[in-house]
Amino acid sequence: MSRQLLRHSLYMVPVLLLQWLILGRLTLWGAYPDAVLLYLAWYALHHGRMAGATMGFFSGLVLDVLYGTWGIQALVKTITGFILGMFPSPDEEIRILPPQAFLGSFMLGLFHNGLLILLYALQSGGHTRFLLFGLWLGSSLYTACIGGLLPILFRR
Repeated sequence: MSRQLLRHSLYMVPVLLLQWLILGRLTLWGAYPDAVLLYLAWYALHHGRMAGATMGFFSGLVLDVLYGTWGIQALVKTITGFILGMFPSPDEEIRILPPQAFLGSFMLGLFHNGLLILLYALQSGGHTRFLLFGLWLGSSLYTACIGGLLPILFRR
């Protein structure tokens, strides 16, 4: 388990760099996609809740350091990885179609970003329409678009 976690943690490094250097800067009206969330979802579904929570914590901690959100990303990604890890993965490899990936990524984004903006609002003591429409709905939709493209890009 620990060797597998270390190997997938090394796979997470390019995803974190992609998120920080490219996707975090490709904003549309303040919304941005979350590639780290998509990789965490795949990992947690395939390796269980403890591995998902661990991967979520460490990837969220790195994002907290990069974006200066100290603890918020780590907490939300840990919870997300744990909850996703509770769903069993099928033994055989299944084929996921782009519409399924889009819908699943959108629902995942709504859950993840909902927790994220709740904690941002509690931290800042304020609320704006941008938190609701930009970060919650917009980023969830943007992440879903990236998630919908992944089955096309990584077709076997």
